[in-house]
Amino acid sequence: MIASTIALYFYTKQLLQNEVEEELFSTEARIENSLKSNTQPFSLPPVIEVVEISDLKEEFLKDTLIYDPSQSEDEVFRELSTFKKINNKYYRITVRNLVVESKDILIAIVVSYFIIILLAFIFLYYLNSEGNRKLWAPFFKNLEVMKGFSIKSNRPIKMLDSDILEFRELNNEILMLTKKVRDDYQNLKQFTEDLSHEMQTPLAIMQAKIENIINEKKLSEDQYLQFSSLQKDILRLKQLNKRLTLLTKIENNQFINIDKIDLTKIINKTVENFKELFDADIHFSEAKKVFVLMDPYLAEVLCNNLISNAVKHSEESKPVNITCTKECLIIKNAGNTAIAMPENLFHRFYRESNSNHSTGLGLAIVKKICELYDFDISYKFQDNNHMFTILFKSTKI
Repeated sequence: MIASTIALYFYTKQLLQNEVEEELFSTEARIENSLKSNTQPFSLPPVIEVVEISDLKEEFLKDTLIYDPSQSEDEVFRELSTFKKINNKYYRITVRNLVVESKDILIAIVVSYFIIILLAFIFLYYLNSEGNRKLWAPFFKNLEVMKGFSIKSNRPIKMLDSDILEFRELNNEILMLTKKVRDDYQNLKQFTEDLSHEMQTPLAIMQAKIENIINEKKLSEDQYLQFSSLQKDILRLKQLNKRLTLLTKIENNQFINIDKIDLTKIINKTVENFKELFDADIHFSEAKKVFVLMDPYLAEVLCNNLISNAVKHSEESKPVNITCTKECLIIKNAGNTAIAMPENLFHRFYRESNSNHSTGLGLAIVKKICELYDFDISYKFQDNNHMFTILFKSTKI
């Protein structure tokens, strides 16, 4: 644009100068014809001057400054001086014409360019905005459809058709992908449910047969210990199956029942159950009722797993302390040393020692529940206490 402005400036200046000189030569020719017709020489200073001279000279063109009384300033004129012999007399014919100043040419070009660029920008902006809006409208509408996609729904998604080849191909791929995701989800869900159901029956039969053998037949001490160990392994396998199924359901967002839950009531109920099952000293302090929005069953699982973990790993004769407020839930149990690798604490099947016969899934389930409801769970060892803290966020009432 700058280069074209400079080129246009010089071109326009040269063009105007040529036009002025052409007009000067035309005026000079008319004056010469007039003198040849025996007309008396006349002048109109400073535009036309006709003067008799003694000898001829070469004609010339130049610029000159002449005062303009109407503008009260000097103006630039283009001057043509020619020397002619007419009727045996020598004349100097001088013709002048006002020249458009360079500054005026430059201002005119710059202003014109600015107006043209502004109009072009407005036009192209509107054209591109409207074009892009129409062009991308199917894409953004399909994007909104994709945001509402759910693998748990059997209703097919309806994609808006487009004239753009790439968008049509994208729609086809999305339809195929969502169908495959739904089919895989349904197959995985069915497999998990079938596996869980089918495993419960043989495990229950095995446990019943072992109980019958223990109760009906006389067994040696070694046999009794072996059958008791086998019974515990079967019970652990049943718990493992149940917890893995629960984890899968949480990850697949199958718990969609959201209620206003009194968390303090669930904690009190869990504490009473553990006091009956274990000789445990559990202290629960509450300021007032705390309500959260979550699935009632998952709320029970959350409290049960955290309290169970604290009771199992607490030192003997040391209490388990539970505090629940509107902001957080804190569970503490006494311990001699901190956990060696706290970063792995919420991983599946992680255990600090092999002596513990737990499934290693309790805290992993707690972590998944917290992620599902946007809770923040953390662990730290402070003042010889293992401390689990859950911070409530958006689901708190």
